[in-house]
Amino acid sequence: MQISDLPYPDPGVPDARSGPRFLLWLGRGQLGGQAKSLGWGLLHHCGIAGLPFAVGFGVEAVVKGDGRRLLLVGALIVLLGIAISLGDAMLHRTAVTNWITAAARVQQLLARRTAELGAALTRRVAAGEVVAVSTGDVEKIGWFVEAVSRFLAAALAIVLVCVGLVVYAPALGVVVAVGMPVLALASLPLLPRATRRADFQREKAGKATELASDTVAGLRVLRGIGGEELFLGRYREASQEVRSAAVRSARMWALISAIQVFLPGLLLITVVWYGSSLVLAGRLDIGELVAVFSAVSLMLYPLRNVEEIAMAYSFSRPSAQRAARVLSLTRTDAEAGTGPGARTGTDTGRGPDTGASTVVPDAPAPGGDLYDPGTGLLAPAGLLTAVVCGDPDVAGRLAERLGGQPVPAGDVATEEPSVLLGGVALDDLALDTARTLVLVQDKDPVLLSGTLRELFDVPASGAVEPAAALAAAQCGDVLEALLQSAPDGVTDSMDARITERGRSLSGGQRQRLALARSLVTDPEVLVLDEPTSAVDSHTEARIADGITALRTGRTTVVLASSPLILDRADRVVLVHEGRALPAGTHRELLRDEPRYRAVVTREPDGPDRPRRSDTPRTPDPSDPSDRSDAELVRLEEALTEIEESA
Repeated sequence: MQISDLPYPDPGVPDARSGPRFLLWLGRGQLGGQAKSLGWGLLHHCGIAGLPFAVGFGVEAVVKGDGRRLLLVGALIVLLGIAISLGDAMLHRTAVTNWITAAARVQQLLARRTAELGAALTRRVAAGEVVAVSTGDVEKIGWFVEAVSRFLAAALAIVLVCVGLVVYAPALGVVVAVGMPVLALASLPLLPRATRRADFQREKAGKATELASDTVAGLRVLRGIGGEELFLGRYREASQEVRSAAVRSARMWALISAIQVFLPGLLLITVVWYGSSLVLAGRLDIGELVAVFSAVSLMLYPLRNVEEIAMAYSFSRPSAQRAARVLSLTRTDAEAGTGPGARTGTDTGRGPDTGASTVVPDAPAPGGDLYDPGTGLLAPAGLLTAVVCGDPDVAGRLAERLGGQPVPAGDVATEEPSVLLGGVALDDLALDTARTLVLVQDKDPVLLSGTLRELFDVPASGAVEPAAALAAAQCGDVLEALLQSAPDGVTDSMDARITERGRSLSGGQRQRLALARSLVTDPEVLVLDEPTSAVDSHTEARIADGITALRTGRTTVVLASSPLILDRADRVVLVHEGRALPAGTHRELLRDEPRYRAVVTREPDGPDRPRRSDTPRTPDPSDPSDRSDAELVRLEEALTEIEESA
């Protein structure tokens, strides 16, 4: 795999059972690149290892006055220099290729899993951890993958040098052969403590990153309530904890580096002292002493790869563990129960990797009902169904479930079967098919930076134009605001730019733009979770009319508790204690269902309150219960007036 071939056509199915297994899987996927790097590394290090022997031969030739042998040694040194230069250049090229391709593979896997999980990802993994995995952790994983081949090349070169020295100068070569493994393994007892300190530092850094991202996301709110200094103090405290952890980790790595300097120096002193005594005793030639001393000096360079691979593994192991944790998350509820070792099939993004092909059913025929067996909620085809939950968290989880997303592990709903569209389970469909059929807009939609035209450049049926969607979502003032803030020369509001996450817009403006984007896609089923929670009542009424008009004949589910939206729905369903109650119109439920009335009107009502009789009577203002009925009558009259005026 070359950098020019990125991205991967298929990054593969990762082994996410643990961090080390994930690193091993990455290494197996790059055996060709690792072999190239190992070959060039051997050429480079063996060239370096050959220099001491060539120098020793040259010294012996000078001592003996053998000019022909000296010329041959000079030619050998030239060849070794070419091998060192070529090997170093190609080793760097192949190692960087392994690094970038491994990091790119991990990024593709994370992007695919993020797209598969959607909004459910941040419910399972903290946002700061996701950011840390997709940025710094990816680089650390790539570092270890590329360092493996360089380490193996250096280790083989060290072994070859030790064997060569034992054969060339046995008396002194044995000392080097014993000392080299001691140098390589001396720092291993310190690695567990260094790894723990590095893990602690990354944990603190992840929490600081999460705090920073949350602060930036809520900066507008913080400024409104004067909480900037409070959160700034918290971030300073978290930053100091990261600094302190980094200093403790650096001290341990400094100790390891000191050992890597002290012990090789001690070996050099031993070689010189013992070798000199052998020369004086006549058991060793001067050329052999020079060769052994030069070999030991040059072998300090490949020894650095031993320290590097230890550092790379200690840094990449927790990074790989976090990446494996994200990659082990699955879309379907069944997979969520298989543990962190669950794998997903490459064809659908779901189903355990059993080696057998997964049968993916065809998409249901258009016009099917949306049915949730878990709650008993039915959204008939072509109608606008409003769902009242009372609890916003329950509504959010239900919206995700209707879109084929699993809810967090541990919820009762995870044990229920998949949502059905036209009798076909959404979990059994290919992911892109399910996303095309059912679109879910949550209560906190995200707007990416770019022009308004790019915002609406989304997969769509083409039946709804952006202008019609913007009008239905009541975005006229948003277009004017974007055009006013646009640079000179921009005359079309569609060419105006939106800042990152739409932070230059108010919450209501962002909500309406996101709604317009959802309307443009024109899916077969559109699920809206509180689409007007951040707008005023007059705008909300017009948006409700716009949605009703634009989605005529299309299945729409709106999770809301606003009477302005509920009164315009074809049918309304109350989800109480995880079960859908019998459906009706807003006014029917308001009159006959006290639990529904308690949620919608916010009055202290409930199922234990006596129901009103079917015989109309005049409310008594002196009776507290009748005062609630009187308010209900006035609310119904106000809704009637709004309907007639519209």
